[in-house]
Amino acid sequence: MRVERHRWVAIADVGSGWEADLVVARLDAEDIPARARGNDLVGIFGPGFQGATARGFLVEVPEPYVSRARALLARPAVLPDEWADESGGTD
Repeated sequence: MRVERHRWVAIADVGSGWEADLVVARLDAEDIPARARGNDLVGIFGPGFQGATARGFLVEVPEPYVSRARALLARPAVLPDEWADESGGTD
């Protein structure tokens, strides 16, 4: 069996680790492989730091998924109806 390898492409640059994790989870929910990579892997906080950094975090997907991932992230996230507040809205 032949395994194809594709280049990972940065599709988003966000300010904190938790934001990157949310983007990765949203892509994963649509069966798009994704990973988050910190731009600032050195310094006093270290690579496990999840807060805001001056350099941000990159979200990457394999090259064949780039257009699909960008189209997904261009749309606003919509919560399912059962998560709506008591007034019936999603705000």
